[in-house]
Amino acid sequence: MTAIALSIAGSDSGGGAGIQADLKTFSALGVYGASVITAITAQNTRGVTAVEDVSAEIVSAQMDAVFSDLDVKAVKIGMVSRRETIAAIAEGLRRFGKRAVVDPVMVATSGDALLRPDAVAALIEELLPLALVATPNLAEAALMTGRAIAEDEVEMARQAEAIMRTGAHAVLVKGGHLKGQEATDLFLDGDTLVRLPAARIETRNDHGTGCTLSAAIAAGLAKGVPLVEAVSAAKSYLHAAISAADRLEIGQGRGPVHHFHRWWED
Repeated sequence: MTAIALSIAGSDSGGGAGIQADLKTFSALGVYGASVITAITAQNTRGVTAVEDVSAEIVSAQMDAVFSDLDVKAVKIGMVSRRETIAAIAEGLRRFGKRAVVDPVMVATSGDALLRPDAVAALIEELLPLALVATPNLAEAALMTGRAIAEDEVEMARQAEAIMRTGAHAVLVKGGHLKGQEATDLFLDGDTLVRLPAARIETRNDHGTGCTLSAAIAAGLAKGVPLVEAVSAAKSYLHAAISAADRLEIGQGRGPVHHFHRWWED
């Protein structure tokens, strides 16, 4: 039976992040992707120039359409910039009995803010209790916990514990912005802490890394892979996609990772 995953996220007109990155990731990992679009961005490799939110009513209608027909095995949530949208998504997840991979997209790789300040509290209160796993980067974890941005793995672990106290089942704190030769993420599931290191890759082409990682986790879950294994496999997939990113030569700014690196020729 075909595994199906759903992405609830914003659209990136440049194709490197958001819904576009999620659907590419699902396809690359052998999963059928469905989508609920929460916002439309005018975006390219150099930044975001405009954002238009989709109404909460249309977000709810998209969720109803997908869940009433498709046998969705995993859900990933990305860009949700408004409190009303977050409330609609949370209500839909509860109605259909779903938990999700929650990627708290607050700031784009370019530095552009993607989450309104009044929506941060709503995300913490409404979506994190429905998170099978939350996947914040260092800046997002600090914003969610009210602490300083972590400068070491000890603080990363403390912030993961704090996020779990919001009701999230598990947390993956992404340490890609830590200094050093390794880009190490920390996964916390109850009392189990797993360190996920990878060699740091020097490249300007890292647009959509967070979207891709969370979508890859959802793809693994859709295929029935246990959570910690899905997280580890997603990390490996993303590392390979970043390693191959320079082969694409897309845009004039921070280019996307190479989702289809296994199939495309140079």
